[in-house]
Amino acid sequence: MSDIGQRNRPGESLEKGASDEAAGKSGTTRKGGGDPASRGRTTIADGVVEKIAGLAARDVDGVHAMGGGLSRTFGAVRDRVPGGSGSKSVSRGVKAEVGEVQTALDLEIVVEYGVPIADVARDVRENVIGAVERMTGLEVVEVNIAVSDVKLPDDDEDDDEPQGRLQ
Repeated sequence: MSDIGQRNRPGESLEKGASDEAAGKSGTTRKGGGDPASRGRTTIADGVVEKIAGLAARDVDGVHAMGGGLSRTFGAVRDRVPGGSGSKSVSRGVKAEVGEVQTALDLEIVVEYGVPIADVARDVRENVIGAVERMTGLEVVEVNIAVSDVKLPDDDEDDDEPQGRLQ
């Protein structure tokens, strides 16, 4: 039997062969002390925080895309390949370092031409911090934003897509 199957179930004694007297006078086991929410650990993977931050950053007006030109090109190729993982594009342009109670984020964004970059960066920072802290409970200690490009009005929408067909 696996370790999971051998774990104690509610109403079972913690030690094998423990008598009813050891478990308590009523014949039931003694419940663990403290708040149930504090029993055990929760770990959050870097990728989870990256996805949350990526979605929050994309929600800000003035953000055209995430990631640098090369990563967007590779992402476009990956998205076109059958069976490829589209979920990676959600976290494209986001790098998270997650500790036990804190996280730090690096974002690379492309802004639309004509928007005040400082305002967009401030709005991205606020939206990302709010979303990550609300959803994960982690303290966001910093959000570094690198603006790697500006989307010009006359740029084609598919300029990030590779030309030609994949076989």
